[in-house]
Amino acid sequence: MAEESERKRFLAQREAEKEEERRAREKIRQKLQQDKLERKGILGLPREDPPTMKPATALPQKIKNSQPVDPDLLPVKPATKKELMRECLRSLKRQNKDDNARTMRAFQTLMIYVKNIANNPDEEIFRKIRISNPAFQDRVGKFEEGIQFLELCGFERDEGGDFLLLPQEKVDMSALTLAGSELQNALTNPYFGLLSG
Repeated sequence: MAEESERKRFLAQREAEKEEERRAREKIRQKLQQDKLERKGILGLPREDPPTMKPATALPQKIKNSQPVDPDLLPVKPATKKELMRECLRSLKRQNKDDNARTMRAFQTLMIYVKNIANNPDEEIFRKIRISNPAFQDRVGKFEEGIQFLELCGFERDEGGDFLLLPQEKVDMSALTLAGSELQNALTNPYFGLLSG
């Protein structure tokens, strides 16, 4: 009986160890998945949540079995404002990859414009930029992408082309928040714009 009791205790202990080991493996697996998602965020890659990922939609049977499909004939999803903003910033960074300080100064200046308007949407002084201003030209104005980024935030050129204006009725807080988020990513992510084509 003592032997049988010892054997049962040994089996129970072994089962408990296996269960503990399984929980530890699951915890490590979850940590690895979280680290993977965080790394994707650091590298500027789109984050994905595996449980909510949708399977790729299959091409219709007719297309699948026929000749290769010309990519120009497939429907094109229009770019979102976020994607357009990110591409402006990436392009600016790629064009100045040899002068990181110039790029960072442009990003910081754009961030100041966005923050000032978001914090004081009623103040016209923050919604009006003289294009010929030497400081503006040196930091942002000489980059076509910098102007495009401001236009995506809602700025428009005045009739004379001397100013970039953001009319008070066109202040879009969601666009400004999006712009601030993209700029923050560009300022803090050392690989921003360098890994994309």
